[in-house]
Amino acid sequence: MNNCQAFSRRFLLLILVFCPVLFGCRESESRWDAAQQATQDGSTAVSEAALDGAVFNKFFPAQTDGIDIVYKQEKAGFSQASLYRDGKLLAMLSISDTRNNPAARDKYQGSTVSVQGYPVVHRDDTTSMLVADRFQVQIQSEGDALTKEDRMKWLEKFDLGGLANAF
Repeated sequence: MNNCQAFSRRFLLLILVFCPVLFGCRESESRWDAAQQATQDGSTAVSEAALDGAVFNKFFPAQTDGIDIVYKQEKAGFSQASLYRDGKLLAMLSISDTRNNPAARDKYQGSTVSVQGYPVVHRDDTTSMLVADRFQVQIQSEGDALTKEDRMKWLEKFDLGGLANAF
């Protein structure tokens, strides 16, 4: 065997030994990396102009005998409360500022139903309306606790005029 062949064999052996080391020792992507990437790709920031959720609380229906409104969540552009009658959960009530999600307004464009002039849409156990082309007021029944007609009556109990003119 001549020197050239011996060198070629040694070189080939080095390549075979170091290729797996160079290319096979890369750290694989964890599920956390994939989740981080998915979050960053589809994320939308909360609008700077979105109102603090606590300011919406005064527009929710008033508590009366047997009716309790328990505020559950307040964050930028959103407030949510549970509606109880005699201790039984009837529905979740919410007000959201659609500046955080302008596409939420689209579903109201074909609405043929309205309350106090504001468009209303029904979907399954949820009834929602768009107030002043900005604020979504929503009632989601807990099971069959409220009918569509009941939810319409509860929409009227919100201070819709106050909400429309407050901001």
